[in-house]
Amino acid sequence: MKINIFKTEAEVLDGLAKYFVAIANEAIDKYGQFSVALSGGNSPKKLYGLLSSPVYKNMVQWSKVYFFFGDERYVSLTDVESNYGMAKKTLFEPLQVNAANIFAVDTLLPPAIAAAQYAATLHSYFAGGDMKFDLILLGLGDNAHTASLFPFTTVLQDESVSVKAVFLTDVKKYRITFTAPLINQANNIAFLVYGQGKAAAVKNVIENEPDIENFPAQLIAPANGTLQWFMDEEAASSLKYQ
Repeated sequence: MKINIFKTEAEVLDGLAKYFVAIANEAIDKYGQFSVALSGGNSPKKLYGLLSSPVYKNMVQWSKVYFFFGDERYVSLTDVESNYGMAKKTLFEPLQVNAANIFAVDTLLPPAIAAAQYAATLHSYFAGGDMKFDLILLGLGDNAHTASLFPFTTVLQDESVSVKAVFLTDVKKYRITFTAPLINQANNIAFLVYGQGKAAAVKNVIENEPDIENFPAQLIAPANGTLQWFMDEEAASSLKYQ
C-alpha cells in the first residue's frame, strides 16, 4: 500500500489524474486496451471533469478505454443519483466515448438479476479468464464503506469473485456492487479521498485493528496488484504517520 498525501483537494485530483493517465497508457501499450471500473459519489465527479478537460483529454486514446462501474445505485440510469448518469455527463459525453466501450448496470432488471447479468458481462469481457481490471477507482464514505460494501451487510462475508445486490436497511434501497474478492483481483486500485469529514474513516481503515463489519474498506487488500491512496492533508490529518 502506498499513501499519497497532497496539500489541497486540487492537488489530489491532479495527482490521481496523472496516475490514471499513466496506468491507462501502460495498459494500452501492453494489451492494446485499458479496463477501468469507475466509482460514484461526489469525490470522483471532479476527477472525471478534470480527465475530460483540455489539460488531460488528449493524453489517453479513449477509443481503447473500456469503462465499468464498481457499484451502482438501484435507480434509473437517468436518475440524478445514478453513477452511470454522473459519469456520462462529466466524462463520457465530453470525451465522446463510444457507447460500445461503456458497460452500465441494467437497473431495469430486479436487483439480484441485474447483479448476475453484470457479472456475466464481466465474464464475457474477460473471455472467461480472471476478471482483473487494469484499474479500479474507489471512494470512501465517512462510515468507512467503499463501492457498496457497507457496514454490517452480508456482502462483506461474500468470498465469490462476482457482483452482488445489497439491500441497505437504513435507507431501504438496493445497490449493486463488486464483491471485495473481485476488487482485490485488480492490477491497480486507487482510493480518492479528500476533506476533513473523511479523516476519521481514513484512520479507522488504515490504522485500526481489523474490523471489517465496522470498516468495510479494510477488505480492500490486493494479493498481487497495487493499492494506492490519494488524499489531501485534511483527510490524512488523523493518521499517526504521515
